[in-house]
Amino acid sequence: MAICRMEPHEGIPAWLVDSPFYVVIRTEDEISLVSQEKRVPQRIKSDRGWRCLKVQGPMALSETGVLASLAGPLARAGIGIFAVSTFDTDYLLIKKENLVQATRVLRQAGHFFRQRPRRKKTRLKS
Repeated sequence: MAICRMEPHEGIPAWLVDSPFYVVIRTEDEISLVSQEKRVPQRIKSDRGWRCLKVQGPMALSETGVLASLAGPLARAGIGIFAVSTFDTDYLLIKKENLVQATRVLRQAGHFFRQRPRRKKTRLKS
């Protein structure tokens, strides 16, 4: 994944909206984007090399402390995150080089992980 920054007058780029996972946050100061790294043009200001962990949802919006229970142990271990919340759940972006340590820290804090099944690639014969 890549986290990108654009100027607020630039608008939402067309290359973003075909991505299976993307985030747009627009303020009067900037547009922040999260997208698959391979979709981000080199000319775009970005921080690349992030991996995404999805919190199992859906969760009620009134549920408290979920993000803190994840971010706290990671902060104490010196691991930075970029958090994104949706109506149903939270996503944590963690730098690729910190992913193994982050999963270890979160397991030690009582969290568990479920692997998402990988899609099989289909080879077409010509």
